[in-house]
Amino acid sequence: MKRTARDDGAAMVEFLMLAVVLTVPLVYVLLAVFDVQRSAYGANAAARESARVFIRSDSTADGQAKARAAAAVALADHGLDLDDGSLSISCSSSPCLTPGGEILVRYRTTVGLPYLPSFFPGGLLRIPISAEHTQIVDRYSEVRP
Repeated sequence: MKRTARDDGAAMVEFLMLAVVLTVPLVYVLLAVFDVQRSAYGANAAARESARVFIRSDSTADGQAKARAAAAVALADHGLDLDDGSLSISCSSSPCLTPGGEILVRYRTTVGLPYLPSFFPGGLLRIPISAEHTQIVDRYSEVRP
């Protein structure tokens, strides 16, 4: 059977078009998943390091400031910023640094999908990220205000 000149190279063009149509969305989904995962790792690190720094502090006020600084450093390592109100610290006893007491640090934020134009509504395309870490104050430490 003889081919006509009109069909020469059509399969290559169709293959390339199909490859582009399938590859571009796949790459975007992978970038979005990687961005969310990076944020989740950063959130876990921020909560963990904040709790560790807080229980080693001399006072509750000093601990809060040091915990925010530790969270900011941990998030910066993952390319993120610490937002106001995204980090909360709660204590199981009063004063907060009572020996045997638990310190619970929660970090909550949202992550937007990457590379989207600004005219998309912000709330619909944001993924909530949260992490928490509980740390116990050393039983043999002294009571700190």
